[in-house]
Amino acid sequence: MKYFVIVNPTSGRGLGEKSIPHIESSLRESGLDFKLVRTERVWHASELAEGAAREGYDVIVCASGDGTINESINGIMKARKDGFTKSAFSSLSIGTGNDFAGGTGIPANLNDSLKSLIANKRKKIDLGLVKGGDYPEGRYFGNGIGVGFDAAVGNEAIKVRWTRGLPAYLIGVIKTVFLYYNPPHVEIILDDKEVINQVSLMISVMNGRRMGGGFQMAPESQPDDGLFDLCIAETASKGRILGLIPHFIRGTQATQPEVKMRRASKVSIKSLDMTFPAHADGEFICLAGSALTLELLPRELEIICA
Repeated sequence: MKYFVIVNPTSGRGLGEKSIPHIESSLRESGLDFKLVRTERVWHASELAEGAAREGYDVIVCASGDGTINESINGIMKARKDGFTKSAFSSLSIGTGNDFAGGTGIPANLNDSLKSLIANKRKKIDLGLVKGGDYPEGRYFGNGIGVGFDAAVGNEAIKVRWTRGLPAYLIGVIKTVFLYYNPPHVEIILDDKEVINQVSLMISVMNGRRMGGGFQMAPESQPDDGLFDLCIAETASKGRILGLIPHFIRGTQATQPEVKMRRASKVSIKSLDMTFPAHADGEFICLAGSALTLELLPRELEIICA
């Protein structure tokens, strides 16, 4: 088998570049036939992954954080639309959050994710496709979409340079609580059946389980069950938002009156007044969006996991 390894050298505050010698030596010692390439710019991972899929690589591996993983998945899916369906996918965990890994069964540290890759255990997972914002033609995602508060938190977290993972996102939460604008009044339609009409602080549409390296947005989600898991929070006071944070870390937010948990395979989100920010797997799909549609694609991608 041939492996194509994409490394984002800036992932994990530079951990990507530092990890390359260890990745190369581990793969060589295991006898794997591989090519390793560094990303050089935004969306480069998508181009590399698409090219590797078209060239017939058996496995495309992304050593990075969730944003570069998202780019790689989009490249693979672009090739798949043209009939290049051979390539499986996996990741090596060196990012800030490693949320895709945490939701799909890929170990969330480098050494164990290398062992998992070499062991070559496989399964097929669902993917999501979101249309709207800056991506009217659509962008694929593996972990989840965040609308409103958590998108704003992610924007603040990436500005924190001295730490990563959950601590960086907690700092982002605190900053966002005191800076975030009034949340929008939205209409959410689930599977063309249930309609939720409310002022929503946050809407998370999950294929995985967590965001921000430790916020359990959908603790019961399964990435291969054919359904999104939604976490929808009504607006609340600043003090109340801070009080909800421990519930999101523990995954007990469903017990709180402001939070609705739902499942659906098709989701529509439309603002009835102001615009909202949104992200896909931590990458912004809009800063001032007004409408998104999301579709789940069942068992669309084969991955290597533990």
